[in-house]
Amino acid sequence: MAKKKDNTIAIGFEETIWKAADKLRGNLNASEYEGVVLGLIFLKYISDKFEAKYAELLADEYADVEDKDEYEADGVFFVPQEARWQIISKAAHTPEVGRVIDDALQAIERENPKLKGVLPGNYARPELDKRRLGDVVDLFSNIKMLAAGDEKDLLGRVYEYCLQKFASMEGKNAGEFYTPSCIVRTIVEILQPYEGRVYDPCCGSGGMFVQSAKFIKNHQRDLNSISVYGQEANPSTWKMAHMNVAIRGLEANLGQSYADTFFNDQHPTLKADFIMANPPFNLSDWGADKLEKDPRWKFGIPPSGNANFAWMQHMIHHLSPVGRIGLVLANGALSSQTGGEGDIRQRIIEADLVEGIIALPSQLFYSTGIPVSLWFLSRQKQQSGKVLFIDARNMGSMVTRALRELMESDIQKIADTFEAFRNGTLEDEAGFCAVKTIDDIKAQDFILTPGRYVGIAEQEDDGEPFAEKMQRLTSELSGLFAESHRLEDEIKKQLGSIGFEI
Repeated sequence: MAKKKDNTIAIGFEETIWKAADKLRGNLNASEYEGVVLGLIFLKYISDKFEAKYAELLADEYADVEDKDEYEADGVFFVPQEARWQIISKAAHTPEVGRVIDDALQAIERENPKLKGVLPGNYARPELDKRRLGDVVDLFSNIKMLAAGDEKDLLGRVYEYCLQKFASMEGKNAGEFYTPSCIVRTIVEILQPYEGRVYDPCCGSGGMFVQSAKFIKNHQRDLNSISVYGQEANPSTWKMAHMNVAIRGLEANLGQSYADTFFNDQHPTLKADFIMANPPFNLSDWGADKLEKDPRWKFGIPPSGNANFAWMQHMIHHLSPVGRIGLVLANGALSSQTGGEGDIRQRIIEADLVEGIIALPSQLFYSTGIPVSLWFLSRQKQQSGKVLFIDARNMGSMVTRALRELMESDIQKIADTFEAFRNGTLEDEAGFCAVKTIDDIKAQDFILTPGRYVGIAEQEDDGEPFAEKMQRLTSELSGLFAESHRLEDEIKKQLGSIGFEI
């Protein structure tokens, strides 16, 4: 098992977060106390970050610790006095703790108008047990969220964890979930969104945007060089995305409201340079009958029972003349022929939009075991008429008994392979990667399963001559047969001695 410090799963306080949520069980239903816990996480996170900057300014004799501009210049939220965690912590075991938290959230919204109506509230409501709420505040007072948050998509990661726990408690499957950051990082490293318009039509908690921002910072580029656009249908998740981009210092247009992307496109005229998304897998009953004449279906009307190619065509519709797409889809989209999906896939391939396909390993998600692949599409392919196939199913490491993660070395190898393909320097590696033409894909009935194209990895030569190896194996097998006959005779003798006839 990988060490905790080497992966993004073990962020150090998940169990404490769950203990906090569990304290509220029985007092509220799952969806309600999820919001309570996540609101406190947001408050604690921005307060920790503020306090770190406050201490830095305090050491500077020329700085004003209460100057909002000093914090905003460094991408740090200015937290008003009444919203600082020490105030909330002091009120933990008083009847007023709910009101104090509500006042804190309202104060933050006043300081940051873009968050108006976004942050959770109503902690003062009578049905929220104040003793239990105070216990939760105590738990969070003992966690330092800054270190983990600086390195990881904190809110999204916590949301994924809580969603999985809440859904399992409720005895139902999670219908939506946060994309594991190792998958997002893989998409971002391949797309390389240095500058331009970045769009996610089903943005969830905003993890794609967070990783894009980190990519830009890691390459010493200006964060202002990208414009962020997103949309999300779930109201609580849409608010989560606002909180997530806010604490990262990102300017983002997430639409006027939460809304269904197919029926109420919040960015109808957008032509994005980078589109990255993890749409709901195999979404059925998505309203196809009401959208049959939609101009987005350039490559064919998507079937009513599965929205995979509706999502893909929506993204292609919003792609700029130089744009690239990276999206996660269930593996069925690679080969399905039902509902006209095979025809749609064929037309997209023949339009030379597909740049690469990556088969991912299993067990990457908390809340689904569906095998998935990454699709990369481009309006301006560097290798026209060719498609890169990567079989990464054997990559990654198990970080828990049930969860796998792509390590940094895995992500780098995949990204380097893609870069070599674009540069025309890539050589096929049996069992891992192969470059194929559209004619090659046509010969496979336009099926895009990477295993069909990369073949089987070559076995490493152990240096033993073939004749000697066969002689050795024959000898070993003869020995095994002889031993099995000896054991069989021994068993017969033992059974005969106690009166059993064989």
